[in-house]
Amino acid sequence: MNNETVNEETSSNPTEMTEEKWNELLKAVHHNGMVALKMYFKDVDSQVLNLAAYGPVFLYHVKDESGDVYSTGFFLRELVGRFQSDKSPEVWVSSFFHEMMKTKGGQPLPKQPESEDEAKAVIDNQVIPLCIKTVEEEFAPEKVHAGLAFNETHGPVFEAGFPAITEGNNVCAIPLQLLYTHYQLNRDPSELLLQGMYNIRKEHGLE
Repeated sequence: MNNETVNEETSSNPTEMTEEKWNELLKAVHHNGMVALKMYFKDVDSQVLNLAAYGPVFLYHVKDESGDVYSTGFFLRELVGRFQSDKSPEVWVSSFFHEMMKTKGGQPLPKQPESEDEAKAVIDNQVIPLCIKTVEEEFAPEKVHAGLAFNETHGPVFEAGFPAITEGNNVCAIPLQLLYTHYQLNRDPSELLLQGMYNIRKEHGLE
């Protein structure tokens, strides 16, 4: 199977940016996220983390009228892309919270694993089954390929694709670590796979 591996984020800032400009960018993106969310929610808190593998991550915490807190996080590049090209970035950013708030009681960020074994258990028992289930249901009754593989550059990856497509690119592959990171940010990791699979269908004129 021909495949395409997606690794959305990089850990370092562009080499042409000075530290001052880099800090200004982070401050601006963080501010824009707060402004976008405050258009819909009164009580918004935030913080910025730096992940070794994926660079800056912007965490936002929204409290509803009952005092319950809902949290999620966004990567720098996706926020910059939305704020630069999307006519209504606030709709996109807030949509994650509107979706989470359908379940009452709050949704804080998942507890961080205390060991590699705990992280592996989350991947094996939560992330992988979720991705397989979502991919299979999304394209049913069409037969899809969904499972683990190893990429020389990115290490363990989750592959998803269409066996019926026999020419050209028919599989997308997402690093397991990226899927896990999305899950830990209260983001649906299977969305990355669905995006890749719909891109494949589009390339082949199936959408």
